[in-house]
Amino acid sequence: MNTTPSKTTDADTTAATDEVTDDAPASAPAKDALAKDTTGTPSEAAAADADSATAPDDLAEQTGEDGDGDEDLESDPFVAARHGVGAGAAAVVSAALGVVALTGAWTGRVAAERETLIGQIKTSGGGSPAQQISEIYGDAWHATALVNGVFAVLALLVGVFVLVRPAFGTPSEKPQPTWVRAVALAGVALGVLGVLISAGMYFDLFAALPSAGAPAAG
Repeated sequence: MNTTPSKTTDADTTAATDEVTDDAPASAPAKDALAKDTTGTPSEAAAADADSATAPDDLAEQTGEDGDGDEDLESDPFVAARHGVGAGAAAVVSAALGVVALTGAWTGRVAAERETLIGQIKTSGGGSPAQQISEIYGDAWHATALVNGVFAVLALLVGVFVLVRPAFGTPSEKPQPTWVRAVALAGVALGVLGVLISAGMYFDLFAALPSAGAPAAG
């Protein structure tokens, strides 16, 4: 039995080509969608990278602004003036007390007048000339020297405290101003001088009390 090979006609070929052509547009939107998704993802990633890159810059700017604020605060003349105010005031007080110890204060005069009054009361009923000199004049002299000595000791203590204060407590970033140390040192010097002079006056080292002298012969 002879078989005759089948022959494809032009009509069949044309139909197959049309089917392939019809299937191609259907897959094109899928490719476009995939392309859009693929191209869109790097753009979003780039935007995220840009945001993360600008965040440290913003933080650096804020930190820089804060640093500038601290520098401005340190360079503020009012802040610098407030630094060491307590030490400066104490140094001035020390120097003032030293001056008072050398020149005398109204408290010393009051104490001297009180001793003079007490001496007059004690010797009003009679007494030897030496007793009158000691009670009326010597006690008043010693009272003045004692009061001046107290002022001198206070000046010495306050001045020494100002000078040694930076060595104790919390260390300060800024050194003690030079004028504070100079004034405190002056207060210490005046205090030492006042103590020496007051001690000499109290113990009659510089000048002795007047003597009554021998009574005149009759």
